[in-house]
Amino acid sequence: MTGEEIGKVVEILLEYLVPTLKVFGYTLLFSVPLGMVVALLRMCRIKPVSWLTSLYILIMRGTPLMLQVIVVYYAVPYLKNSQAVPGLLRNFLSQIDIRADSFMLSAILVAFTLNYAAYFAEIFRGGIESIPKGQYEAAFSLSMTKTQTFFRIILPQVIKRVVPASANEVITLIKDTSLANVVSYAEITLKARQQMQLYSSLMPLFIAGLFYFAMSLVLTVIFSFIEKKLDYYK
Repeated sequence: MTGEEIGKVVEILLEYLVPTLKVFGYTLLFSVPLGMVVALLRMCRIKPVSWLTSLYILIMRGTPLMLQVIVVYYAVPYLKNSQAVPGLLRNFLSQIDIRADSFMLSAILVAFTLNYAAYFAEIFRGGIESIPKGQYEAAFSLSMTKTQTFFRIILPQVIKRVVPASANEVITLIKDTSLANVVSYAEITLKARQQMQLYSSLMPLFIAGLFYFAMSLVLTVIFSFIEKKLDYYK
């Protein structure tokens, strides 16, 4: 490839960096709070709730994210044409335009959010359970409610403890956005493959790899800064 052709490829990939960051940003925005909710349900003393939550986590972590994206994306068209679906649900599904770009993004975000929420849930659960029980007893002796204890005493410590593990998941997420191309979502990897076929060269894929490396590097620096700020014992 000539320098001019490489410049064109870089320009095209920069243009489709926004859709990639949309998947990353929205997934992070939805999966982190959902992960905390799932973690609390997983620790619930009501056994059926805990078992169902454990099953959800097992399924999400035990099956490929690519497969989950495909299932979610094709589930709506299948259900729209299924006679086994109740009338109200069928009416609701009939309002969804499966040809719209917004539907594709929504399906991808549902799959990504459910998948990453399961991983964040286990990270948060480990952080919560690592807090000594004596701190709960001390908060109780100060007449603090369970809600006050969690948000004022437990949660700040959990955040500090889960940052390293969460950083790994976030960096993995920016690379996993490439899986969205399995349903032809226009992001960096899909465009790089198209340019590779156009120019009969592997250079577009190499350039796409540099994009992901740069984004991962930025995230690494950000989380290193956060860890240093939270390392208040030194």
